[in-house]
Amino acid sequence: MENEELDFNGADNEETGSDELLADDNLRLPDSANVLVRVHAVRAWLARQHDEAAIEAGTAALTLQQAMSNAVEETRPRRRAPQPPDTTLTQQQLADARQRIEAIEEAQALLEDYIAHTNGERVLVEYYLAVEQLIIDNGYALSGENPIQHTPWLDAMLEVMQRVEHVGTPQEE
Repeated sequence: MENEELDFNGADNEETGSDELLADDNLRLPDSANVLVRVHAVRAWLARQHDEAAIEAGTAALTLQQAMSNAVEETRPRRRAPQPPDTTLTQQQLADARQRIEAIEEAQALLEDYIAHTNGERVLVEYYLAVEQLIIDNGYALSGENPIQHTPWLDAMLEVMQRVEHVGTPQEE
């Protein structure tokens, strides 16, 4: 087992099929699904969101690097070229992706804390309430339909709450 990765139980993590299924946005768990399956579905989804945000950040960083490199190559030795207009947008995309990564990492750490300190069926309920409180503590109002100020961090946290709602409770027909 040279380069094989181990999951938290020490088992081979070569097959990620179940994690991919549990991370699916359209996942429908049966009403009888165990809380551990529901928690794992939230964990897998958070991991997928983190990976997607990291790819977005990497893509934006690469695009920015290429644009800056092209700008340097095109400048004359004595004149400073104006910053290409697409770099401002790319810089914003990179900053947004970083905020999203930060939010997801915060949500992951909070979930692990609640898994470690909360027993049984209440873990996702307590986690949901903690995410909600975290949003409020960061100055966002949840009382209205639409928050006044949208940020990538807030949007990510709202998506986390939606995911917990989606997989944390049995589906009603």
